[in-house]
Amino acid sequence: MSEIFEGYERKYCELSDNLSKKCSAANLLDGEQKKQKISEIKIGLDEADALIRKMDLEARALQPNVKAVLLAKLREYKSDLNNLKTEVKRIASTNLNQAARDELLEAGMADTLTVSRNQKDRLLMSTEKLNNSSNRIRDSRKVMLETEELGVSLLQDLHGQRQSLLNANNTMHGVDDNISRSKRVITNMSRRMNRNKWLIGSIITVLVIAIIVVLYFKLSK
Repeated sequence: MSEIFEGYERKYCELSDNLSKKCSAANLLDGEQKKQKISEIKIGLDEADALIRKMDLEARALQPNVKAVLLAKLREYKSDLNNLKTEVKRIASTNLNQAARDELLEAGMADTLTVSRNQKDRLLMSTEKLNNSSNRIRDSRKVMLETEELGVSLLQDLHGQRQSLLNANNTMHGVDDNISRSKRVITNMSRRMNRNKWLIGSIITVLVIAIIVVLYFKLSK
């Protein structure tokens, strides 16, 4: 089992449990509080998506037997995440229906209630600024998560290149050892050849001397 995968898995399980609790809490809220809670949940869903992608990358880089087990677990997490997304859409849809009813009630009570135009405009502007800020925060989080994924991918590539270099270094050491052994064998052969040359030279010298002695005695007679 991959420790990196297990780390992502723990984070996802904690995040999924937290999102489920926030969904339950959002069902009990109304108006702006509910919108704010839904925005928080959507940010968490983006983080959960990023964790799913990281687990998928890590699982596909492992051995086939481990990879199959992890991908099976990953399918369950994807199904869980889809259920959370469906629940958030339902809550948001309920909130929109509630907002429509509130607008109708406000229109029906327009004759009896007077609302300051300036205060309403300021409220709308504040709400718009808040929504824009929330969107910018979500975009920033997405960029941060994508950058983190790129960093993880680069680290994996560097790890693979390091392993290749180590294997090449081990191969070079093996070649050096073979060359050293070959040099020793050649040196030994050269020494033996030199000894054989001296031995043959000595035998020839003895034979020449013996021939000279034999000729000398024959000629003397």
